Amino acid sequence: MQNAFDANDLLVFSDDWGRHPSSCQHLIRELLPRHRVTWVNTIAMRPPRIDLLTARRGAEKVLQWCTPGRSASTASLPDGLTVKNPMMWPWIQSRSTRALNRRLLTRQLESDARDRTIITTLPITADLVGRLPAKRWVYYCVDDFSVWPGLSGEILHEMENELIKKVDCVIAVSDHLVDSIRPHAPNVHLLTHGVDLDFWHCDQPTHQTGEPVALFWGVVDRRMEADWLLALADSMQSGKIVLAGPQQDPDPRLMEHPNIEGIGPVPMTDLPRMAAAAQVLIMPYADLPVTRAMQPLKFKEYMATGRPVVTSNLPAVRPWSECVNIANSEVEFVNLTLSYLQGSQGNAIDQHLLQAQLKSEAWEQKASEFRNLLSSE
Repeated sequence: MQNAFDANDLLVFSDDWGRHPSSCQHLIRELLPRHRVTWVNTIAMRPPRIDLLTARRGAEKVLQWCTPGRSASTASLPDGLTVKNPMMWPWIQSRSTRALNRRLLTRQLESDARDRTIITTLPITADLVGRLPAKRWVYYCVDDFSVWPGLSGEILHEMENELIKKVDCVIAVSDHLVDSIRPHAPNVHLLTHGVDLDFWHCDQPTHQTGEPVALFWGVVDRRMEADWLLALADSMQSGKIVLAGPQQDPDPRLMEHPNIEGIGPVPMTDLPRMAAAAQVLIMPYADLPVTRAMQPLKFKEYMATGRPVVTSNLPAVRPWSECVNIANSEVEFVNLTLSYLQGSQGNAIDQHLLQAQLKSEAWEQKASEFRNLLSSE
């Protein structure tokens, strides 16, 4: 494989385009239209189960396969972007099913991959390195999928180790991920997430009406510190906790509490307005292997809104300790959040310092760094 990033064409394996605004999608949007990109929607990270979530996801995939290019998420694509929905077997639990997917994907994507730089965020592509006629392979590691709730962790860990050893370049989004990868790939590069400052900036209302709100957006699942949220809900004499985003098997106690409202997915364009109307934005993740490894995309989005932020103490937030409220315990989380809900303004945050630091975090700059790393030896 060549090492120079001298072609305009990219092939990307990642989450479904348009399904949710992932970091890879942000980076690729910045690279368009300078680089023509074929984006490959994939499956098989989560083992199929007999439940509503699996049924809905399966129906989406069947629709994509039967009507290529006509799904809702690909209805309006940026110039230079093509989206592929190759047929795959939704299972990676055995060598035989992995071999089946290798044959299926190689047959369907061979012409698209020829002489391209391939970027993948998914360990399940390990079996394709050396099979597709690519010029160069880059692994963009965005999470530790081996410890992600509901995924095939052991298999994904095995496939990621295989992938890391085969690719030409590894880029990771957090120091924790870099440290875990370095024994296998000494030249792993760090590239943290960016933020669209203009999109997230929203003028704050001169006066807020209605009940006070503590707002969270993102996937609502078992990574959340449910006991902290329940303690906050129990302590609120007025107002509510709003959880905006898809629900993937969260602690059932959360949706049973009268002061917690799970409103499901909302359009991204609505989030700045919702943030401006909230008293405080919260990010109460539990201390778990998966949360210690991740770089929450929402964190810099929260800060860019200019609203107060209360978060649990994760490695990714510690460099920003002067710009947010970091809670080290349930009591701290409850007290800090209540201080904003009750109008006492909580801890004073230097907004000028915050905005100055965020200026260097724009997606445009991150994409420039990403492109440079794609050409690294």
